[in-house]
Amino acid sequence: MAYENLIVEREENVGIITLNRPPANPINLAVLDELDTVLTEWEKDKAVRAIIITGAGERGFSAGFDLKTAGTPEGEKSMSRGQEVFSHIEKYPKPVIAAVNGFALGGGCELAMSCHFRIMLNSEQVVMGQPEIDRGIIPGWGGTQRLPRLVGRTKALEMLLLGTRINAPEALSIGLITRVSQPGQLMNDAKELARALAKKAPVAIQVILDAVTRGLETTTDQGVKIELEGSQRISKTKDAMEGAMAFIQKREPVFTGE
Repeated sequence: MAYENLIVEREENVGIITLNRPPANPINLAVLDELDTVLTEWEKDKAVRAIIITGAGERGFSAGFDLKTAGTPEGEKSMSRGQEVFSHIEKYPKPVIAAVNGFALGGGCELAMSCHFRIMLNSEQVVMGQPEIDRGIIPGWGGTQRLPRLVGRTKALEMLLLGTRINAPEALSIGLITRVSQPGQLMNDAKELARALAKKAPVAIQVILDAVTRGLETTTDQGVKIELEGSQRISKTKDAMEGAMAFIQKREPVFTGE
């Protein structure tokens, strides 16, 4: 289907979603609905094994919530819709990578945090943060929950209460991002990671993502039970057999997702 707010592409086993509302790529209800539609479609497509989300233009990954819709019925609906879509990303059964090519502020930061991996361009113009406090509001798409889980309570409170914006080196040092990319290399780095993930066993990836996501929300005792269920499921797959045979035969495994 045609998308008005996104550029949707595929390169072999990698799906690429580009927020296409430059220069700031603000997120409104239409963006959220289109994003969810693509994710739902690719969730069923076995050929897509990893996904990259980035922003169009050179300035912004996303400035977050589209303030032009604030106070309107559309704006009100987008608040709950944003939580739904970002939760969909966080619980997605395939790895999702945020390629942060410009400022990721407010909802843009929350979108990046909902992804499993974040690669951030090392540039003075590229920062991440939750500046809602400076507008007298709070994050509404999971920022108060995901940020402390990623960077710890103290640093998260500093960023949330002061509206602190941080660059790529600091984001890496506090665990907010996966890696730093140098100018001209961001999408190459993101695609390299996506292709590496796409070669792994799809069902095993799905089970690991599920076990980690659900396990973080419960006790260790309950978490290991989730892990055991996943291990039992994986042991019956053809990919598990392929992994064992490839090891014995000293060759690279070829996983099919079965």
